[in-house]
Amino acid sequence: MKIVNSLKSVKKRDKNCRVIRRRGRTYVINKKNPRFKARQG
Repeated sequence: MKIVNSLKSVKKRDKNCRVIRRRGRTYVINKKNPRFKARQG
């Protein structure tokens, strides 16, 4: 999992990426291709 400053660029990398907020942190998850996982905060 990458920790990034901007999730906008990560979200555009793949069409299956979803942005989800959990416990004050913002995550990008991708069921089809898990290598795109990222976290912010």
